Amino acid sequence: MSQARGLQNFISDLRNAKSKEDESKRVSKELANIRSKFTASGSLSSYQKKKYVWKLVYAFMLGYDVDFGHAEVVSLVGSAKYSEKQVGYVAMSLLLKAGDSMMNMIVNSIRNDLVGSYDDAATSLALTSIANVSGIELMQALHVEVQRVLVSPNATPAVRKKAALCLLRLIRQLPDSIASADFAPHISNLLQDRHIGVLTSTMSLLIGLTSKHEQEYETMIPYAIHILSTLVLKKSVSPDYLYYRTPSPWLQIKLLRFLQYYPELMASGQAYVATLKQCLARILNDTDVSDSINKSNADHAVLFEAISTIVVFGDSGDEDLQLAAMRLLGKFISVREPNIRYLGLMTMSRLAVLHNNTNKEQIKTFQSVVVHSLKDADISVRRRALDLLFVMCDQTNAESIVDELITYLVAADAGIREQMVLKIAVLAEKFATSKKWYVDTILKLISISGDQVSDSIWHRVIVIVTNNSDDDLQQYVATTMFDVCSSKNAHVKAVAVGSYVLGEFGFLIAEEAGKSGEVQFQVLHQHWPLIDANTQGIMLTAFAKMYNLYEEIRPIIDPIFAKLKTSVDVELQQRSNEYRILGSLGPEIMEDILREMPAFDTQKVSTLEIALDQEHSDTHDVNVFKKKDPNSPASKRGSKTAQQEPEPEILVQAEPEPEPDLLGGFDDPPPAPIGGFEDPPLSKQAVTVGDPAAVASSFAKLLSTPQGVLFQNEYVQVGVKQEFRGSQGRIQLFAGNMGAESFTNFKLDMPQVPYLRTAVQDEMGATGAGCTLAPKQQARVMIMAEAIAPYCEAPGLTVTFETSTTTHSYPLKLPIVPTSFTEPVTVDKAAFMGRWGQLAAKESQEIITVSRTVDPAMMQQVAALLTGLKYGRCQEVDSPTTCSGCGTMKTGAKDGQGNPISVGCLVRIEANGDKFRVTARTLHPVVSQGVKETFCKVLKAL
Repeated sequence: MSQARGLQNFISDLRNAKSKEDESKRVSKELANIRSKFTASGSLSSYQKKKYVWKLVYAFMLGYDVDFGHAEVVSLVGSAKYSEKQVGYVAMSLLLKAGDSMMNMIVNSIRNDLVGSYDDAATSLALTSIANVSGIELMQALHVEVQRVLVSPNATPAVRKKAALCLLRLIRQLPDSIASADFAPHISNLLQDRHIGVLTSTMSLLIGLTSKHEQEYETMIPYAIHILSTLVLKKSVSPDYLYYRTPSPWLQIKLLRFLQYYPELMASGQAYVATLKQCLARILNDTDVSDSINKSNADHAVLFEAISTIVVFGDSGDEDLQLAAMRLLGKFISVREPNIRYLGLMTMSRLAVLHNNTNKEQIKTFQSVVVHSLKDADISVRRRALDLLFVMCDQTNAESIVDELITYLVAADAGIREQMVLKIAVLAEKFATSKKWYVDTILKLISISGDQVSDSIWHRVIVIVTNNSDDDLQQYVATTMFDVCSSKNAHVKAVAVGSYVLGEFGFLIAEEAGKSGEVQFQVLHQHWPLIDANTQGIMLTAFAKMYNLYEEIRPIIDPIFAKLKTSVDVELQQRSNEYRILGSLGPEIMEDILREMPAFDTQKVSTLEIALDQEHSDTHDVNVFKKKDPNSPASKRGSKTAQQEPEPEILVQAEPEPEPDLLGGFDDPPPAPIGGFEDPPLSKQAVTVGDPAAVASSFAKLLSTPQGVLFQNEYVQVGVKQEFRGSQGRIQLFAGNMGAESFTNFKLDMPQVPYLRTAVQDEMGATGAGCTLAPKQQARVMIMAEAIAPYCEAPGLTVTFETSTTTHSYPLKLPIVPTSFTEPVTVDKAAFMGRWGQLAAKESQEIITVSRTVDPAMMQQVAALLTGLKYGRCQEVDSPTTCSGCGTMKTGAKDGQGNPISVGCLVRIEANGDKFRVTARTLHPVVSQGVKETFCKVLKAL
């Protein structure tokens, strides 16, 4: 690269560019020159090829699109020269993406560098590139070769280290790519390597494997303890791996982290348990603050990992070690050093979840210290202090902790307020001494930090008040909310709670002086101009209930309903019209419809605990502290989901695999070679969508129906159940194994798109690393989607899996189109035609041919489809061969004033013989195209 003068000149020109436009012109000129060189008939020299590829890499790193030169990259990777191979691998890692067609051409070159080359440099380049590109196809093709390199007796330590880390990357993407029971003996061989670098990389791999297959790697415990004792007790290590006189602290940490996956280890009675206790005691007793910051950091990193290990062992661990750990943590949370205090608070919060009353009582003695940490200048320390207060709270100290948190909430900064509000709400509900105290606590939260109080928090207040009719709670809350809403400065969420409570239970206080039904109405209505549309909807329902209960205020409420019957907000418009009509149906019907709300289902897991649980995301490897808590909301979420929606029919589970025999110690015979390494892997037949027309027809049917089958063949069935309201939707995917053979590496890949905000609930991991589906078993995925921008293209969904002989890949589309987020609007002829003319410049139109001549019966189907796609009919402008409709596409985006952005949509469908002309006009040309394409797809499927 140092000889590529042209490359140096190119870089200098870009650095000397006076503006972004000058740089862009220079890059465009250079890319055009390189393209012409690559397409010329004459061959390029090695120097030229490397120079031009380096230029492409540099331009790509600056953010410019580089969509050519891939053939030259493949050529360089396959070169026998290291200088060319180096350039090729660097370019491959950056320019080629997973799924590129060129990847198939480059696999053989990479395979040769892995197992057919004796050049360590080439093998290292190949391993690094595989890990960086991380394409599923590339991993599936080469994971066997990577395993072979790792266990090869001829591999050097440098290559083994890279192979172990590369394999770790592969198993995170393809968890079932390694037969764990067969591979465990090879891990034991690697753990007997004398090279500390190899041991460190192998431990990283072992942790990744163990997090998914604990039982298969339980035999590695003696090896890990032996290595740990060598480092901690004997301090026997090469001088190269002494870090400020601490023997390889990174390896010590990995060893301790591996042992945390076996919480019953200390109670096993094995001989190595005594050695482990000695190691942990040595770490606890000999670690001290050093004058060298680097040494102190390294030693304390090992110390805190040792304490975390003791925490995981819990009640089955050594009591003396627990007491020593507690004393150290009490010391650490009081020091001035923020890093030490942060780790002390975090580790003590882990210790607080142990089922040991002695530990919990000891932790409570530090309550004042922890509360003081809430005022620390470092927000990370404040967060950990909040976590510790949360887990140390129980029935005896709940009120004092909640009061402390509320007091601090007044002065807390915005970065921690939302988390504090959620945790206060959970504690108040979980340890409430009385329901009145709980309600008062939530009202304090709303008054102090109402903007951070999520809907799920005040919804829980509604649930608890509604479900407790035996005592005077409902009357007490009605009185309290009347007083709160009497103030003109009441927060909008307090108004929402007050509207519900006074609508449901206001009659309990209506006989008191100054609290009649009319006064309650006035107390609520004074807030109408200042609240959002959602709260106005709740208030309208309260007015309807008051309308039914208090005859004297009906003349006051009637004009409100009449005024809102043409509201631009569809929800308010619908509610007001429905409530207005109720009055004409007779008192008996009105009373029956507007009777008190029934009790809510209390068997479900609290939504507050679920929201709190979702704050903490797992790393690639399983979080041992989270996993071992049987009462966590995560472990209960399955039962909650089952109660919310019925499970589909296919429920046959796969047979559990038998547990492997445990091996015992260092005297085992050497492991046999990994099965299948001697023979090349068999290529699998690829299966994809067989009939695109059938897939398109299924997709089109789901655009106007709430549920159905998106795709089905003899192997797999993908069903969809969907519900949309405003800018938000809930989509459930049911993917079932229809065959007689298990699916491995089953995945539902849904690439992120910029126009949708999505959240996925996936219990089996089908949208992540993949899962296994037994015959007749089903994977279920819940998708919460919100439109945040205009769009026209439906998001993609790729279903992939493997059987013993075939690889399946089915590219599909999710039926989430602009009409999904549309709400119908009814307008008269004048308004429709006036708006139609205004939107003429933003029209999208297409003429399609159908399978038969359009007749009146078919036009009735078209009218039904128009309604099914959420468009209000405008029959005044229609003829026997025309259907017109009007709707509004809702989005979650906000304008400059904070109002939701909506897109008005008009559509006309005109028939002529066997053809339809579909015309869509909206405020946004992209939406016009999307609406037009949606109607065309649906009409073609008639």
